[in-house]
Amino acid sequence: MKYDLLIVGGGPAGLTAAIHARVRDKSALVITNEPTASPLCRAPAMANYPGLPGVTGLELVQRLVAQAEELGAQFKQGRALSVMPMGSSVMVSVENDAVEGRAVILAPGVSRAAPLKGETELLGRGVSYCATCDGMFYRGKRVVCAGDAPNFEEEVEFLRSIGCEVTVKRLAGLEILGEDRVNGVRTAAGEAVPCDGVFLLRASIAPAQLAPGLEMEGGYIKVDGRMATSLPGVYAAGDCTGQPLQLARAVGQGQTAAHFALEGVD
Repeated sequence: MKYDLLIVGGGPAGLTAAIHARVRDKSALVITNEPTASPLCRAPAMANYPGLPGVTGLELVQRLVAQAEELGAQFKQGRALSVMPMGSSVMVSVENDAVEGRAVILAPGVSRAAPLKGETELLGRGVSYCATCDGMFYRGKRVVCAGDAPNFEEEVEFLRSIGCEVTVKRLAGLEILGEDRVNGVRTAAGEAVPCDGVFLLRASIAPAQLAPGLEMEGGYIKVDGRMATSLPGVYAAGDCTGQPLQLARAVGQGQTAAHFALEGVD
């Protein structure tokens, strides 16, 4: 199925975009981890959100999810691994699956994790973000897994089940070693661990790694007044586009991004 709109992220910006799409009778798929795992859901009360003084973060997210679902928005739980513009459509890989849309809105929130040393240079040459996608290439080989993805243990067990020799390490301070391909990692404590591959199983992937060629500015996705990015068919909304990191701003940008992303969609 080709959706009118794909939305990466189930926070206020992404859910607002899904609601707007459905109000316009356009199909929308929200790709997200569990929405109530958002940091916003830990907010005990918000005094500055218009019309809902004192609403908790959890209550607001639950209301947005319920509204999007009642309008017919669909949800796919999992990590988006890559975004690939392809002429008149955009493909998004989600774990070991792929979905297609006429446009995509990136609304993953703020990525606070900087790339590890060696990560960008060796991506696709021993560095992977998905065990079930790429694990078979490392069958019987030594791999290192690190991350905080909700399905981290499941991914590790999958690698072990296909014969990989798995070492689990912490992400903090990890350095990926190798010239043309990964040949090991070095931990923050200075321990060198030889390996053939590294699986960085984060809960979410930074936009620059998610969509190669995406123009960034000060660590945030650069957008124009229509919330369009430098890539065709790719829009962005919410905290990923920069300061100020405010809920009302994210909601407004989600609506704006959906409005322009759906222009011309029959």
